[in-house]
Amino acid sequence: MVDGSSHSFIVELDGPDLVKDESTWQLLVPRMKKLPSKMFRSIVHNKDFEVSLAYETEELLPPGATSAVFAQYAVTGLADATVRYSSRNLSAPIKANLHFSLSRSGILSLDRADATVEISEWVEVPKKNLTVENTTNASPNISIESGGKNASEEIIKDLNSESEIGNSSNSAVEEPSTTDLPTEKKLKKRTFRVPLKIVEKTAGPGMPLSKESVDEAKRRLNELNKKDAERRRTAELKNDLEGYIYSTKEKLESSEEFEKISTGDERKSFIEKLDEVQEWLYTDGEDATANEFQQHLDSLRAIGDPLFFRCSELTARPAATEIARKYLGELQQIVQGWETNKPWLPKDRIDEVLRDADKLKTWLDEKEKEQSKTPGFSKPAFTSEDVHLKLFDLQDMVARVNRIPKPKPKVEKPKKTEAETNIKNETENSGESRGSSNSGSEETPENGKSTAGSDSSTPVSDSSANENVNQEPEAHDEL
Repeated sequence: MVDGSSHSFIVELDGPDLVKDESTWQLLVPRMKKLPSKMFRSIVHNKDFEVSLAYETEELLPPGATSAVFAQYAVTGLADATVRYSSRNLSAPIKANLHFSLSRSGILSLDRADATVEISEWVEVPKKNLTVENTTNASPNISIESGGKNASEEIIKDLNSESEIGNSSNSAVEEPSTTDLPTEKKLKKRTFRVPLKIVEKTAGPGMPLSKESVDEAKRRLNELNKKDAERRRTAELKNDLEGYIYSTKEKLESSEEFEKISTGDERKSFIEKLDEVQEWLYTDGEDATANEFQQHLDSLRAIGDPLFFRCSELTARPAATEIARKYLGELQQIVQGWETNKPWLPKDRIDEVLRDADKLKTWLDEKEKEQSKTPGFSKPAFTSEDVHLKLFDLQDMVARVNRIPKPKPKVEKPKKTEAETNIKNETENSGESRGSSNSGSEETPENGKSTAGSDSSTPVSDSSANENVNQEPEAHDEL
């Protein structure tokens, strides 16, 4: 399935020195031409001109169209291009090319235009290389006898020498080709495409809006949007006022809780006010503005909101008090758990939590006692919101104390006892004495002393070492 144009379109050109012929009036888009499509037309001309797009016949105009012409364009820049390139050697007349497009919606438009200029000029080009034939001397025929080995070796040497001579001759022939070759002039054609300017001049229903017209249309549209928003706001406020009147009257007449929080005169006066506004709503209020509906709704809520608040507090206040007292009971178990599982928690912080809990309990007792003496139609002594706020502060304090981390244990280095210190010192002294005796025994042969003298000194050192060893347990036993 291929979409086709529902109408056929023509293009007409008009301008100075344009002859009315087949080139200035052409069928551009035949009926049922494939969508989308692009078209191209060219005209030989040297001055600016105008382009008109129209339906092929006025008998088959679409509904709402009053003229066959639906688009007009002014193509400029062609005269300037003619003056600019007229002094060059033109090989062909200057042509103006027009590029059209037919969109998927069947809308025909002129997309762009350009001028084609062809000139001929002489340019220098290198001459073509002549074919150079390499001349080489033919090698003489040589007969090789089958029985002579030395003769064959001489022949091979002669052939190698001839090949070297041939290579040198080839290189000598190729050297002249690297030098600059002579040039010659040749006539060549060059083509330039100069873009042309298109100015839309459409008039009538298809004419685009100017900036002033667009601004005026936006202004009017904004005004209409504001009116629509005000109309919706008026309807919503009227509906809210009507719904508030009906729901409030039903609650006042059927609910027994309102009898606990209001007097008979208050309910009677409020009902009369509701009836008054309801009567105005169906008479003078039919054409009232949104602000008037808002004023009447605010006046009714100023009377009804305190009544509804006291009515809701009849159940909300006891529920909040019960939640607070339940948490106070759980707090005692939390504190006991701290003493068992978290002994590192500061005692002053725990005492602060307990003091705040006692304050909340005392406050609840006082307010409940005061509320029991307050009439239901008066301002309550406290509200459920007051209870929740105080309870939240206490819970926040408990959470902060519970998040205190356990301190890291301190690692202390073990202190050495006096006995261990003495033993270490005696061990070091004995080691030094042994080192000195060993050094003395090593020096004896160097001094020329007899080996007997060295042997006699050895038992003495051993006995002194034994004496030191025997003395160490005695010091340990004394300690």
